[in-house]
Amino acid sequence: MKLSKYPNLVQKEILDNMKYSDLFLLSFVSKNMKNIIKSSQAARFKSISRIVYNMQNTNYRTIYIPLGSSEEVIMKSWDISEMSNNDYFQLKVSGEIINFRSSRHHFPIANFHQSDRESVFESIHNYFLDFFGYTVKYQWIANNYMLYFPQLPSLSLILKFWKAGGDKRYIKKLEHSISSSPIMEHIELTFWESTATLNAESKFYQAESIRIFQDNPTVPVNLGCFQGKRAFFTCNQGRISDLSEFVNRWKSGEAFQNLEHLEIVINHPDYPLNGVLDAIGVKYIDATKIPPTHTLPKVYFECGHKRNTDPIISHTYVVRETDNRVASISIERKTFSFGVWNKTEEEFLAMVK
Repeated sequence: MKLSKYPNLVQKEILDNMKYSDLFLLSFVSKNMKNIIKSSQAARFKSISRIVYNMQNTNYRTIYIPLGSSEEVIMKSWDISEMSNNDYFQLKVSGEIINFRSSRHHFPIANFHQSDRESVFESIHNYFLDFFGYTVKYQWIANNYMLYFPQLPSLSLILKFWKAGGDKRYIKKLEHSISSSPIMEHIELTFWESTATLNAESKFYQAESIRIFQDNPTVPVNLGCFQGKRAFFTCNQGRISDLSEFVNRWKSGEAFQNLEHLEIVINHPDYPLNGVLDAIGVKYIDATKIPPTHTLPKVYFECGHKRNTDPIISHTYVVRETDNRVASISIERKTFSFGVWNKTEEEFLAMVK
């Protein structure tokens, strides 16, 4: 089918109904075709919130666009040594010749030697920046089994650790790896059993968001060093003194100046969360009034998961001494929620109905 023989409106209608993987491949037909796609699909491309490079599985490295509860794959990549035949075609991607082959799912698969991955991913990423634009958020997901991430413009890093061990040598290697990393956007730790602790100056603590699942409060991370905006912590036991220390350090302005949302879930039937309120000296909104709702977009979320933090609607709050900023505090069953407002106490109370 020769697209150029159709009127512009028909061209757009055809392109509107094509998958992103097909548009990607079609853009290599000619420079003119690429420009037609970019022009006709400009609004569609602007609606893309993020493009994810999921590099967690060494066999199924996938680049996709999250769409609600699902994801649309643009392409995948495999090591060329894994291929049993040479049934591939070549495309010139940002000046780099890359081998591709088709899949039964109708998206292209890039094939290359691991020694070439740096130049291959740089070429692919530069092509995406030109094709989809710089307004899209680009996220690279790595884990403790595939701890590799390139240094590329407009690319943020998502780190996931699952049941990772770690002595001092491992921790030192990790800190060296992330010291030159791109933007640290989100870190997820699940049952990380380490005998060493991250350095207080580690770039790890500069991540915008962190989520920790742990059997006990002992993790190789000193949460008191966290400089980011969102923190989620789930464990099976804890101490009231830890929570009260956190709130008091925030109230004094000593730490957590950038924090906007904290959620702690303690899955223990005998942990008296309500005792925290007595220990931190909260203020109260009149019980007959309706407090404002605090919720924020998550920095990172899986497809099908909630995009925003759980709303905090609470009659209790604390005030930071250094700038009079307010944080709503909610305790519901096993969950302690802490939401910081960019409001002074006077401005905050003016929102109460």
